[in-house]
Amino acid sequence: MPSRISAELAHLARLARDGGLDLSQVSLRVKADLLMSTPHPAPDDLAAFGEMAATLVPSIDEATAVILARKIAGWRHAPAQALMALRARGGAALAALIHHGLPLTPAEMEDFAGHSDIALAAALASRPDLSATAILILIERADRAIDFAVMANMAATLPRASLDLLLSRARADAGYAPPLLARRDLASSDLAPLFLFAGADRRMAMLDSLAALDSLGPAERRPPVSREAFADWLALAAQDRDSAFLALATHLGGGPTLAAAIATDHARDLAALSLAAAGASVEDATRFLIRLGDEAAHSVERIFAVVALMRSVRPSVALRLVMQVSGTPMPAAARRGQHQPAMDPSGTPARTGTARGETVGTAGDILRKLGLKRDQG
Repeated sequence: MPSRISAELAHLARLARDGGLDLSQVSLRVKADLLMSTPHPAPDDLAAFGEMAATLVPSIDEATAVILARKIAGWRHAPAQALMALRARGGAALAALIHHGLPLTPAEMEDFAGHSDIALAAALASRPDLSATAILILIERADRAIDFAVMANMAATLPRASLDLLLSRARADAGYAPPLLARRDLASSDLAPLFLFAGADRRMAMLDSLAALDSLGPAERRPPVSREAFADWLALAAQDRDSAFLALATHLGGGPTLAAAIATDHARDLAALSLAAAGASVEDATRFLIRLGDEAAHSVERIFAVVALMRSVRPSVALRLVMQVSGTPMPAAARRGQHQPAMDPSGTPARTGTARGETVGTAGDILRKLGLKRDQG
């Protein structure tokens, strides 16, 4: 910076300290601009500006303080005195500092995330350097505006606990679905609860991811619904939809929570998936959906769409999906009185048998598939 400007800054700082100058609101901003326009400001110039800011910031109006905070919050040469003076003002100036990159320790970040002043927490939500703990504290506030700011913050990685809370809120508030589905850092399997809100490509990625997971740890094979039970469902579908949905949900182990989710989905995708999970044939499931007599039942396009959906998913995967969509825990597998030998038969002298071959390729193929679908989701 030219020596003339340096001398002017030092002179103004002395006058401000001694009370001999009624400095205008604009002067402090102008001096900040002059310093910030210099790639490598001189230490003396920075010290003079810091002293000037420490003296003037407490008395300037709020608008000027906010503008100054926005300017110097993330500036690597910002004098500590100036930052401290703006922090001490609190309110909008402190919020502007936080939002625009004021260096914070992890402990400070967590303190602001849980601060009683919601404006400070909201200012923090869009920062790219958010820690996992700070994100969780922000989401636990259950403030919709903060939730949306965090979801829109693509630079911050959502911890699993925070994602679970947001997915839970998405079941009651459809507005949460688009920003979560827009995040490319989340695997399709993680976003499966949002299946009903996803587009065709993302839906396919979700089904493929769940199918791969199901191959790694298959759910217990459930017997398909009996003809007698299905006949009862058909009768209920024509007379009492809610009772029909409750009977279907109870059969799957979901109960009223799943039944309510099925009833809420007027497109009847969830009903179709639930019928597929129950082991009903596509033809029988279509009969059930038509018997409902609602808007979807009278739409040829909708019926063709749900038929295609049912044909694309096997029952065990459909069960995983409907439970995730409704937020219902998977039903516990029934214990079986089946003997599980502690050793392979081929390894014991008392029993003979052919040793099992290693299935090295299977797990690797599945893991590669999972990775691919995550990228595509």
